[in-house]
This record gives sequence, structure tokens and C-alpha cells, in this order.
Amino acid sequence: MLALGTPAPAFALHDTVTGASISSAALIGKPLLVAFICNHCPYVRHIRAVLVSLTADYLAKGVSVVGISSNDAVAYPADGPAAMKDEAFSAGYRFPYCFDHDQSVAKAYRAACTPDFFLFDSQHHLVYRGQFDSSRPKDTTPIPVTGADLRAAMDAVLANCAPTLTQKPSIGCNIKWAAGNEPSSVSA
Repeated sequence: MLALGTPAPAFALHDTVTGASISSAALIGKPLLVAFICNHCPYVRHIRAVLVSLTADYLAKGVSVVGISSNDAVAYPADGPAAMKDEAFSAGYRFPYCFDHDQSVAKAYRAACTPDFFLFDSQHHLVYRGQFDSSRPKDTTPIPVTGADLRAAMDAVLANCAPTLTQKPSIGCNIKWAAGNEPSSVSA
């Protein structure tokens, strides 16, 4: 896991919807949420509607949000760029949804699963890496999807406070690494 305080690993990817280049360097000066998500993961699908509303709220408050899919699109074509564009429209994503074709961004962030959230302050130092909330698909006792953990971290960043150091890691589907591209140090 990236240690708190780590500078955001740089990236430059293309938004699958607009084709625009999205660069982490261009987003300095505003808090940044990097969300590793994909189209087919049941954990992402479980939080999708609340993720859309939560990110819309925080985009309006000045937080930059970038969604990234790093899954191997050869083995998982439902997670490829064309399907991502369709998913962005279907879900109503208001943030760039970028494809990490060589999986280098996921490796740099040490992303392990989908969803996996990384929140950086306005100087792009890591302040939160953790779960959206405690809700899970197929919970025996369903917990509502609220985004409470991520929301609390983003509220703290916007108030120029440090989020709690008690951070629960994300749980979800492992990133689908291309054959021979698996990072040796990534674990869920």
C-alpha cells in the first residue's frame, strides 16, 4: 500500500468518453480522488449509483475526480475502452473515465482491486486510501451504500484537516492483470 503522505504517482491517460488527455500534473492545486473501477465488478456495480452522486457533490466543491480501469481488456473485453465509454454514459459518470492500457498506473498506485480509492490533498499527497463504505454486495445483513468513509475523508480534506488514520482497505475484485504483467507486491 502507498504510505500516507506519498506524492501522487504521475499519470497521463485519455478519457474514454471525450478522448481528452487527463494528466495528474494538470490537476495540482485541487484535491484529487483517483478511483480504480471497472465495468463488470459486482463491488463497483453495488456502489455505482452512490458513487455517481457522491462524486457529483465533490466535483461541485472543487475536488478533481478521475476514474481509471486497469483491467486486461484482451481477457476482459467488457472492461475495454469502448465498453467504458458506454458505461460512463449509462452510469452518468461526470468524471473522466480513463483506460490504463499497459497497467502502469495501477502498478504505480499499488492498486489491488476494484473499487480502490486514493484521495490526495491539493498538493497531491496521499491522505486516504480505503473503502467507499462498509456495504458489500450480498451481505447477509445488508448495509446501505452511503460512501460514508470516502465522504468523511473528502470533507476533512476540504476543511484542511487530516482524515482519520483509521482507514479500512477497499474490498472488491482483484485487478485483472495481463499475463506476465502481475505485480509481485500487489495484494488485496
